[in-house]
Amino acid sequence: MSPQATKVQQVETVTIRFVGDSGDGMQLTGTEFTRANALAGNDLATFPDYPAEIRAPAGSLAGVSGYQVNFGSREIHTPGDAPDVLVAMNPAALKTNIADLRQGGMLIVNSGAFTDSNLEKAGYKTNPLEDAALKQNYKIFLVDMSKLTDSALEGSGLSSKETARCRNYFALGLMYWLYSRPMEQQLEAIKAKFGKKPQFVEANQKVFTAGYAFGETSELFFQRYLVPASTLTPGTYRNVTGNYATALGFATMAKLTGRQVFLGSYPITPATEILQEMSHFKEHGVVTYQAEDEIAGVGSAIGASFGGALGVTSTSGPGLALKTEMLGLAVIAELPLVVVNVQRGGPSTGMPTKTEQADLLMALFGRHGEAPLPVIAAQSPGDCFWAAMEAMRIAVKWMTPVILLTDGYLGNGSEPFRVPAASELPPLQVKYQTTPNHDGAYMPYKRDAKLIRPWAVPGTPGLEHRIGGLEKDSLTGMVSYDGMNHEKMILTRAQKIANVVEDVPDVEVFGAPSGELLLVSWGGTFGSVRGATEELRAQGKSVSHVHLRWLNPLPKNLAAVLKSFKKIMVPEVNGGQLAFYLRGMFPGVNPLQFNRINGKPIKIAELAGKVLEAL
Repeated sequence: MSPQATKVQQVETVTIRFVGDSGDGMQLTGTEFTRANALAGNDLATFPDYPAEIRAPAGSLAGVSGYQVNFGSREIHTPGDAPDVLVAMNPAALKTNIADLRQGGMLIVNSGAFTDSNLEKAGYKTNPLEDAALKQNYKIFLVDMSKLTDSALEGSGLSSKETARCRNYFALGLMYWLYSRPMEQQLEAIKAKFGKKPQFVEANQKVFTAGYAFGETSELFFQRYLVPASTLTPGTYRNVTGNYATALGFATMAKLTGRQVFLGSYPITPATEILQEMSHFKEHGVVTYQAEDEIAGVGSAIGASFGGALGVTSTSGPGLALKTEMLGLAVIAELPLVVVNVQRGGPSTGMPTKTEQADLLMALFGRHGEAPLPVIAAQSPGDCFWAAMEAMRIAVKWMTPVILLTDGYLGNGSEPFRVPAASELPPLQVKYQTTPNHDGAYMPYKRDAKLIRPWAVPGTPGLEHRIGGLEKDSLTGMVSYDGMNHEKMILTRAQKIANVVEDVPDVEVFGAPSGELLLVSWGGTFGSVRGATEELRAQGKSVSHVHLRWLNPLPKNLAAVLKSFKKIMVPEVNGGQLAFYLRGMFPGVNPLQFNRINGKPIKIAELAGKVLEAL
């Protein structure tokens, strides 16, 4: 069939998953294709999925790495339930992912990788590409990307290993052709990425072009697709991951306040990128310190806050556990601090590269003694920007540590982010005490009407004072072992955190304000739950949705909203932590649960089916 005869079909949304060996460059391929769709004006959501091993054995099931992107001309809430297209680079990738491909979906396979050795590593006794059932259930396109890449680079002088590492660009070129994306932007991107190594620029450009040309000239494909741009709010957009958006939020607060933001952290999956990204903002008032361990990381951030900086520390579940004693110090000293927890599968080391809403109860209650603090959660990769700024604003205003919960799905996932105008950014004025506040002396625990204590920078003349981990006198800050003073300080600190509710907006109900069933979500489940709600409401079902950004304090109107529905269901990527919390906070409320703990986001179809059962 000639290129001119190839039909172009317009589609509203497409979900594509790239899968291969850890060394096949699937994360790069997915990221580059995502970038192409973002530049085309599509709304999108992504889900990178990679193994915990630094380098699992080549061709093994444990070494499979994947990247899923859902893009479309309408609003996209999730990376998609099931891929419409699966690009599998080897037998192990096919075996671990074929069950997710939708019935009738497109399967594009690097047939050159289906050697006897690779089939054996994947546990196949026969070649699955010859399976009649596979051909019956999916549209299969066998492309020997290995051979075609070798042909494209014949005489290039690259080693066989270097040549093999270019195969991902063949797959990328083919997908560019299939989904009608212009080649020029990717050719420039390759030049920018490998600019210091001209031989790799030329090689990858050649292979990418060969992949595109194969789609155009091969008689294998009889149809191309076009996904029109979505109608996003006008503005300047960039594609961001949640971890980058978090770092950008803190850097923005440094710029807005004119105060140094200090990040003290220890690398931990999947939060490490926050430390890496914030290091790029050193010219904008951000200081990063890679500590020797988690405790030193949070300790340095508390010390920075004591010195007048805006202290931040980032971590994941195991690191939050190690930081708990120091969090108690920040609570009793009443210093501003933001702790970002990019949650992952637990307990212990668990599944470090898989997502999970594992740490809600630890964030709420995981400290010794009476040590309440505000807890908020971001709902999407782009929302991490706004959540980071909100957490910082609350920490500084109320002189308290704040926990910001994201997760691996949000931190590594990406979406288009509209760059806000300066007028849209929340104001934050950092106020230090500069004069005595009590009969010519400085009293560090003399509070205002909201019970907020003053913040004095050490070295300010006449404002010498004590703070620390031992209980303090309720006015002078001197060490006190008086039981009644201790009780007063405990209750005062707790009431201060309860007063934060004045900054917590009422929850908004998506759908009818009352009815048969209310779905309640928090954190990264927002997209799946909103998608399921929209789908069910389109079917005429009495289903509404409330999303909780604030976990402590809870919104003032939440109790009334919950009582307005006959049934409540809480979907979570854990064993039911929010459901447990709501039962304790609101007597008589007994929500149904929908739980998944498989390291992946909740699927819209699964949740919708569960809601239909409940109705």
